[in-house]
Amino acid sequence: MDTQRFTRQLMAGFGPGEQERLGGATVLVAGVGGVGGAATTYLAAAGVGRLVLVHPGPLEKPDLNRQTLMRPDRIGESRVVTAAETLGLHYPDVVVETWDRDLFDPVLPGLVAAADVVIDARHNFPERFQINRMCLDAEVPLVVAAMNATEIQLLTVAGDGPCLRCVFAEGDPDWDPLGFPVFGAVAGTVGCLAAMEVIKLVSGFGEPAVGRLLVADLWDLDVRTLSVARDPACVDCGFRRPSAGATRLDGASRR
Repeated sequence: MDTQRFTRQLMAGFGPGEQERLGGATVLVAGVGGVGGAATTYLAAAGVGRLVLVHPGPLEKPDLNRQTLMRPDRIGESRVVTAAETLGLHYPDVVVETWDRDLFDPVLPGLVAAADVVIDARHNFPERFQINRMCLDAEVPLVVAAMNATEIQLLTVAGDGPCLRCVFAEGDPDWDPLGFPVFGAVAGTVGCLAAMEVIKLVSGFGEPAVGRLLVADLWDLDVRTLSVARDPACVDCGFRRPSAGATRLDGASRR
């Protein structure tokens, strides 16, 4: 490990031991668009040793307003491959594994089980609930990062805390996978917050936001943290662990 590269992030509570934990960690990022791309970039910069990128489909021109790991000359080509090549230029010591698949592919449960933490940066509830269930099955912490226009949401699922389905039981019935507006700076903001949650989970530094939903609107910088709890009747985690009560919301942001 190039210790000099990380000198500036050593501080009280985060020393060489914590840095070594990052270097030995595997993080799966489901979605390398605006949110996942920002999270991936700062995880690589922080020294996470291995990144597994999962994202289906080719790069399209409208992606370029927010997907900073992409390049105009790669339109029509695989997004995960392009992301890995860009990361390799800046962070050559990070191992990057790419899967051009959706989250229903049969290879995904094994990839999730082999990860130390997973980031959900997908834009649709079917895939978000799928990754939630896989992480619960494998007992792997999950960081859910979402945005819509100028709004962001962040939830960390770990230990006995509530899962995604506890908080958003029915998803969003009005969801349109390509019909919501996206500011790159908003996507980048929640992606960076997700990266910091992963750093905390892996290294033991700080306090992850388990049992708390961060909700912010960057339109007027209205930032709130809502307490959320396990739902004993949750169809994804209610039968897995004992719990008490839950706070549910009617809908969630997209990616």
